[in-house]
Amino acid sequence: ALSAQTEAPFYEEWWFLLVMALSSLILILLVVFALVLHGQSKKYKNCSTGKTISNMEESVTLDNGGFTALELNSRHLNI
Repeated sequence: ALSAQTEAPFYEEWWFLLVMALSSLILILLVVFALVLHGQSKKYKNCSTGKTISNMEESVTLDNGGFTALELNSRHLNI
């Protein structure tokens, strides 16, 4: 006579569920970390392109050997 009771499948064991939960947690943390790094690199990339644009604009607006003459000349001082 054979017993009707069989062992539970491995995917219902406590150690397998624990391993899957920890693996899922690590995977979620890696995805979040990658998204944060991707967002930071985009932010700094946008800032660096903005700096080059502002440097180009400054080179256009600077007169008289690099001095900002526009603001100084536009003021009228009463003495």
